[in-house]
Amino acid sequence: MRAVRGGTAGLVLAAGGGRRLGGRPKALLEVGGRSLAERAVAVLSAAGCDPVRVVIGAHAERVRARLTASGAGPREIVVNPGWEEGMGSSLRVGLNPPPAAEAVLVMLVDQPGIGAAAAARVIAAGREAPGGLRSALVTAGYGGKRGHPVLLGAEHLPGVVASARGDRGARAYLAEHADRVRIVECSDVADPADIDTPEDLRRALAAGRPAAPRPQQSVERDGGRT
Repeated sequence: MRAVRGGTAGLVLAAGGGRRLGGRPKALLEVGGRSLAERAVAVLSAAGCDPVRVVIGAHAERVRARLTASGAGPREIVVNPGWEEGMGSSLRVGLNPPPAAEAVLVMLVDQPGIGAAAAARVIAAGREAPGGLRSALVTAGYGGKRGHPVLLGAEHLPGVVASARGDRGARAYLAEHADRVRIVECSDVADPADIDTPEDLRRALAAGRPAAPRPQQSVERDGGRT
């Protein structure tokens, strides 16, 4: 078992193949002058997550090369060979082994309207949870509805991994423990719209999403497949 240290790790789920985008991997789409994978790493780093782990799958070597060349922030890159099974498989790969932190903040690669302000707000709410970060279950909220990013305290990670299947990710676990989930409204600082189709991408480009803030320090930790 890994020793748990303080703080929050970040996890970017970036393995999808972009089937409805004509097979263009979402991680390599560019919005605001940066790839979505680079941007998501920078968002989590700017919010204070360390390390930041990125799960890649489709076009893995291209995505790895882009992240490695970018110096986007402290990261571990892991490959999900079963990425076509859905988000659940990427979440299992990303949390095995669990990061050595009190909690993990999970972010989807295809939501460029979510920035460091929302991520930091969710982490702050986790620190206020009974039992602190280790026992926290916090999600961003948009109009009262649960969304991303999602903070998972370390004590919940085994249950999340066991229940993550298909495209549901952590939803089943969060539903089962709904009485412990805190929803933190973030609609004033973030837009949860995702990019699934060419029209979604056109809207994101038209909105002119700014690039995420670059972290002050960049430390590469390319862990390959774990």
